[in-house]
Amino acid sequence: MVQSKKANGLALLPFVLLLILFLAGFPIVTATLFAAVMSFFYGKGKIVEKFAVFARGAGSEGNLTMLLIFALSGAFSSVATAMGGRDAVVNLGLSLVPVPFLVAGCFIIAMLMSTACGTSMGTIAAIIPIAVGVGQKAGLDMMILLGAVVGGAMFGDNLSMISDTTIAAARGQGVEMKDKFRLNFLIALPAALVTLVLLCIFGRPDASATMGDLTYSLIKVIPYFLVLILAVTGMDVMLVMALGIGTAGLVGVVTGSFTVIEYSEHIWSGIKDMDQSFYLAVLVSGMSEIVNEQGGIQWLVDNMQKIMKSNKTAQFSIAGLVGLADAATTNNTVAIIVANPIAKDVSRQYNIDPRRTASLLDLFSCVVQGIIPHGGQTLLACTLAAAYGITATPITVIPYLWYPMLLGVFGVISVFVPYADGACRKDPWNWEYDCPASKVEERKAILAAEHAG
Repeated sequence: MVQSKKANGLALLPFVLLLILFLAGFPIVTATLFAAVMSFFYGKGKIVEKFAVFARGAGSEGNLTMLLIFALSGAFSSVATAMGGRDAVVNLGLSLVPVPFLVAGCFIIAMLMSTACGTSMGTIAAIIPIAVGVGQKAGLDMMILLGAVVGGAMFGDNLSMISDTTIAAARGQGVEMKDKFRLNFLIALPAALVTLVLLCIFGRPDASATMGDLTYSLIKVIPYFLVLILAVTGMDVMLVMALGIGTAGLVGVVTGSFTVIEYSEHIWSGIKDMDQSFYLAVLVSGMSEIVNEQGGIQWLVDNMQKIMKSNKTAQFSIAGLVGLADAATTNNTVAIIVANPIAKDVSRQYNIDPRRTASLLDLFSCVVQGIIPHGGQTLLACTLAAAYGITATPITVIPYLWYPMLLGVFGVISVFVPYADGACRKDPWNWEYDCPASKVEERKAILAAEHAG
């Protein structure tokens, strides 16, 4: 049990300000910056003392590791896209799909691509233009098609080892990403299988059509499959990303997609694309540490305990907390970063395995992000479809977002029937050393070395 701080609800005002500013139309980073500044001038203590607390949160080992992984993930995505890998993956997948199962095939392609590249938005941007063009010829129901692509994209957003949501949830709770993956996969797989059956039944075309020109180069697919396979085998994600960046760069140079100098520029471009996640992680982590020091987290946990009567209700509280944060910010990474410190405290008080907590945060943030009408994924899909004369709005697509809905259903079931927690039961969490039982001796050795040093 962690030592309780004096509860102080007013310490949460910076978070209230953040949400108010964001809903008022401020850019999320600007809103967070103002909220972080407010945390310095509100509550007890001198500003210089609060900055030390802010730096402790922003510069923690977990946060810095998360930032480095963000950078590597962005670099890989940029280089792989520049050498033509993203288009090659889409065309390869579509070329293997029989026309009668085109909608189900688009769902599978979106699942694989988002899992390999770690971005739902990039997946939607790559697949929708091709899928809609082919779907019009085949007489497909466009709302079902759009729902299938968005759902498949959210599959990888939740599971990918290089997704920013996975990085934020796992690092925020101090667990290995492969452990969080195992839990999420056992919940996501049945949801995906049921969705696939529904798409095969209701997504069949009214007419036959040719797929058109779907040329691709197999060599350009290699970096994505390498990253996917190595990540699933449990290799350290930073090493996986480094190998992915190197392989994508080699393929790009060999095929003439870019020069060595352009390769280095694409790496930098990808790192810059992660700037929002960088700033948010630093600002929110630092601000959260101040809020926690002032007793805000303790106040929230104390009040949540009024509805948390057991381990299961505590899990639902964590799911609800991250879901509400996502609905307010329309950004599942931000929602996870905001919810992380609260969820970690609740996890300890109610003996929820941190691997399970990380799974809940990632899963339910993606569920909400996948079905809210103002979510970026659905808005992007509708915008891209409009370029082909398809009239679609988030409201018309939401009824066909079957995968995110089913993911939520199986997520709820997994709380009542913990069928996905087998790995946690085999290797239970040791709260004294804050690691799985299998890692206790390793942790002891590290602590002994630090003490001796």
